[in-house]
Amino acid sequence: MRPGDVDDEGAAARAGGRLPGDPVPDPGLGDEEPPAGPPPRRRTAYRRAFVHALPVLLIVVAILYDIFTPRYFTAGPLYTAAPLVAAPLYSRRGTALTGVAVVAAVIGLQIGKGVLHYVDSLTELITIATVAVLAVLVNGLVRRSDERLVTVREIAEAAQRAVLPEPAERIAGFEIAVCYEAAQADAFIGGDLYAVQDSARGVRLIVGDVRGKGMGAVAAVAVVIGAFREAAEQEATLEAVAQRLERALAREGTRREGLDAFEGFTTAVLAELPHGDGTVRIVNRGHPPPLLLYADGTLGALPARESALPLGMGELGVWPDRAEEAAFPGGATLLLYTDGLTEARDTKGEFYDPQARLAGRVFRHPATLLDTLAEDVRRHSGGGMADDMALLAVRRPRRGDHDHCHEP
Repeated sequence: MRPGDVDDEGAAARAGGRLPGDPVPDPGLGDEEPPAGPPPRRRTAYRRAFVHALPVLLIVVAILYDIFTPRYFTAGPLYTAAPLVAAPLYSRRGTALTGVAVVAAVIGLQIGKGVLHYVDSLTELITIATVAVLAVLVNGLVRRSDERLVTVREIAEAAQRAVLPEPAERIAGFEIAVCYEAAQADAFIGGDLYAVQDSARGVRLIVGDVRGKGMGAVAAVAVVIGAFREAAEQEATLEAVAQRLERALAREGTRREGLDAFEGFTTAVLAELPHGDGTVRIVNRGHPPPLLLYADGTLGALPARESALPLGMGELGVWPDRAEEAAFPGGATLLLYTDGLTEARDTKGEFYDPQARLAGRVFRHPATLLDTLAEDVRRHSGGGMADDMALLAVRRPRRGDHDHCHEP
């Protein structure tokens, strides 16, 4: 039995008790029942719609209160609140119109009640008008802050494209797709990484997870990806690529200070897809095992037969890397991911299990697989992921497809 091949019993266990060729159950992401009530995204949309309509609701409630109560009762606080609530939600024009509507409503109701000439009524009117003007000024400050935030987001997007550029959809005939989901709102890049590099020896891939967060992790991501692209072009074996990454992180560690100088490391899985022989070679450095989804809906994990330390921890032990080989037939898709996928929890604290959720599913393109997987993880975690998630999927087209992977 070749390294990386699996026995029938192990394959059946990984495929949920089925072997390749067995009937595939109806597609579905797991057997659990859908949660009661609207999904989290729809609930969020409802809340946003309510907040956006709140200034109008305040005005309507205030008018009704003034109409159905004695003339000496006033809804002044509600009128005052309406333009202030509109300031961060509406445009400058919308905020100004809200203020005008409030002032007009107060004047009309005071005239109708015959209290416009009273000192208390005039004081209330002047107060509401002043708050309406201040609301327009507040809106201007909020707009400028939003513009600065947009600039920061554009810079973050540019940094992501520079550090984590998306690979082409087709490389050497293989179909490629990537996905990056940040756990922190409005964050675009963290410590997870992916890269794809074609070489004379095949298409080489890496998915990894750098310890830590912040700019230090981003710097380490840049080091790993830069070293990987160079090594993937130059090194004859996948094992040699892993050793180049080890040395690059060791050099990076000497420049760091504090805790990162002693505990900086990167879990990673490297894969090599040789041109034409229908196999995949894998070197795993302390990373979650890749999944292989077959064309008939079965799937299996590709765990490392021998444990290995993450990259950057070579001082704790020295032993040669050994690439493990497995069959990668036409129509199959290789899925590499970071632990943000398997550490996503639902409201009961249960972890997301990609093998159970993907069993029996058939995806014609890797982008469809990643879109479905990312959406299912968001639904499982209720939109609150604990860690960043990077996904990379590669599909080998079957013989007779529009394009093929240099197969004879």
